[in-house]
Amino acid sequence: MLGCVQGNPGEAGMKSRAIAWGLLSMLALPAWAGELQPRPEVGEIPPQQLGKQFGGDKIDLGQYRGKVVIVTFWASWCGPCRQELPVLAHFRKVVGADALEVIAINFKEPREDFHSVVRANRDKFEMVYVHDSRGDVSNQYGVKALPNMFIIDRDGKVAARHMGYSQESLPGFVNEIIALLPEEIRTRPARGS
Repeated sequence: MLGCVQGNPGEAGMKSRAIAWGLLSMLALPAWAGELQPRPEVGEIPPQQLGKQFGGDKIDLGQYRGKVVIVTFWASWCGPCRQELPVLAHFRKVVGADALEVIAINFKEPREDFHSVVRANRDKFEMVYVHDSRGDVSNQYGVKALPNMFIIDRDGKVAARHMGYSQESLPGFVNEIIALLPEEIRTRPARGS
């Protein structure tokens, strides 16, 4: 599985800095980025307040009860994230927004970078985009590497957690999500495929 750690890809020595940054973030992240909480466990209700979506509305997971929700943390500099987001958006379109929502939380990027990515993709990839510039939400979810996905069931509890992304892992994600959908959604024809 491919994953990313936080870093600045524009600087020289990107690879060594990413490794050093990743090791440092495991040791020092709570000290400089707020208190890093443990990742919500399967069966637990995760933190509900996810910040503000692109456009300004506050996002509360409680408003999505009755739907399966994918909460994924991403950044524009993370290659696996750029592979994962279009797949999740397509899956949401096929299942239908009435049964599945994708909330893509941007991990600590400058607002300009976040806005640029969202403007370029929001018509192609329909999902809820949230900017977490200070890392408040990612800290509550115990996120230190990307992509980092939480699958939330219709009752609002964590059904599965995944770090990293690969084509080989995709069928597993899809099967986990399909199993959480109500029977009438699983058996209806696919939408927009």
